[in-house]
Amino acid sequence: MKIPQMIAAEFRRLTASPMSIVALIALMCVPVLYGGLYLWANQNPYANLNKIPAAIVMDDSGTTVDGKTVNYGSDVADELIRDGSFDWHRVESGSAASGVDDSKYDFSITFPANFSEALASASTKTPHRATVTLTTNDTNSYLASTIGTQAAEKIRTSIVKKVNQQAAEQFLLGLADIRSNLVTAVDGANQLVDGSETARSGASTLADGTSQLATGSQQLSDALAQLSGGAAQVSDGAAQVAAGNDQLAAKATQAGTAAAQLAADAPAVGRQLLDQLKQAGATQEQLDQVSAALGKIDAKVQDGNTQVQTLVGQVNQLAAGADQVASGASQVASGSTQAAGGAAQLADGSKQAASGASQLRDGLTTLHDGTAKLRDGLTDGVGQIPDNSPALQKKQATTIADPVNLKNDSITSAGTYGAGLAPFFVALAGWIGIYALFLIVKPVSRRAITALHSPVKITLAGWLTPGLLGAVQMIGLFAIVSGALGFRIDNPLGMYGLMALASLTFAAIILALNVWLGSVGQFLGLVLMVLQLVTAGGTFPWQTLPGPLAALHHVLPMSYAVDGIRQLMYGGNPATALADAGVLGLWLLIALLVSAIGVTRMTHFRTLRDLRPSLIG
Repeated sequence: MKIPQMIAAEFRRLTASPMSIVALIALMCVPVLYGGLYLWANQNPYANLNKIPAAIVMDDSGTTVDGKTVNYGSDVADELIRDGSFDWHRVESGSAASGVDDSKYDFSITFPANFSEALASASTKTPHRATVTLTTNDTNSYLASTIGTQAAEKIRTSIVKKVNQQAAEQFLLGLADIRSNLVTAVDGANQLVDGSETARSGASTLADGTSQLATGSQQLSDALAQLSGGAAQVSDGAAQVAAGNDQLAAKATQAGTAAAQLAADAPAVGRQLLDQLKQAGATQEQLDQVSAALGKIDAKVQDGNTQVQTLVGQVNQLAAGADQVASGASQVASGSTQAAGGAAQLADGSKQAASGASQLRDGLTTLHDGTAKLRDGLTDGVGQIPDNSPALQKKQATTIADPVNLKNDSITSAGTYGAGLAPFFVALAGWIGIYALFLIVKPVSRRAITALHSPVKITLAGWLTPGLLGAVQMIGLFAIVSGALGFRIDNPLGMYGLMALASLTFAAIILALNVWLGSVGQFLGLVLMVLQLVTAGGTFPWQTLPGPLAALHHVLPMSYAVDGIRQLMYGGNPATALADAGVLGLWLLIALLVSAIGVTRMTHFRTLRDLRPSLIG
């Protein structure tokens, strides 16, 4: 008997009666039903999140910002409702709590009364964080709670973005004001530099002038000191002259008095002389000669008296002048002494003034240098602050609030949640389909074992029967995935080829288990399915598995089936898919070799299991 004949005989047995046909069809549909229904149910659940009921509790009482009344909580709630990501219901806190408790709402979001006030506090002296409360109930759905948590995080991110944008706008506006004020400060600094330069130049001139004044005032002080000494000597001499003149005036006055007395007594003396001469008997002629002589003498006495009185007046004037000169010289001496003292003080003051002017000049030079540096620093500061328009400031604030734009540059993309799970459930459905077929398919034909002594033919026939049926199962499942569910498949032929290879490999593994262990081997096929279900990395990355399970991921065949289907379905690396196919082929060959060894043993020996067959075979 040849291999096709043995396969045909097994197919005739499987279709020998209507119930057999029904059973075969039902088992053939197992992977289609399992994989198709599960993937259909999870085809794109994220597109239907708007059907998930969720509650919004708005207790925010609002606040006042820059004289305007705002209510950030209400704004966020309105935005959520408009977005429609969930089936939002705006309710009171009591209704939300009871709704989440009795599964009317999957979760609720609560904005407290101080929500707006807390957000606005960021620009005050008492900043504090705002709180948004997420209420979940895992009895409604753990995934719904997880999705609610993700939604709350997106809400928080949106709020943070809005607050950051407002803060950035205020910051940029303040920065623009600072720049404007700095421009004004630069203008003032320029004026200050010019003024300090003028002051420095004036101070330099002042320093030169005060230095000259100090030199001149010192010379004046020296000259006045000499003048004071000379004036004192003049004053002493003038005093001596005045004293001499006063004595001379006194003598002159006496002489003048005597001359005046002589002039007054001269006529009377002349008359007495004439009378005496007349009594003595002088003739008239003698008397006339004497009278004429006396007249001449009297005239000369009167003229001498006049001259004496004039000289006495002149001497008196000279004495008075000398007294005035002495008084003036004394005053000059006193004044020159005072002037000398003042000149000395002036010299000292001018020296101090010169020193102060020099210090002022140096200080103004330092001031000028400092104002120049201030001007340059302010100018640099103005240059470093951009002069942006209000529109650009708003755009900058938006960028600051949300600086990172995530660009998803995927090498490959599944597209939807269902497509992401498809490789795992296709591989799992292939195992389940083969496992179900072995419930009715005989692993090896007892008749062939009896009639033939060719373990290889018997093994191949026992493997190809469920293997071919499994390949047909994969055709149906492939049609569901690519046609009915509409998942995009980058390499259809390659994907189906890997699906068929995986099914043939699974058939060889379960065949080996049945050949060697019978019903126990069939049970171990179920155990092996469970192990592969948790280690294949179909839902979460295999790196998250515990150590022993992660090690099994690199050994068990379903891991490679899932990875290979992913590569071919999403348009990944063909070389990786080929390597996965190589590992499946290696499992296939090892399983067939193990099965052939078991069949060889069955053709040459009888075991207790042959004498007491199990219920399964």
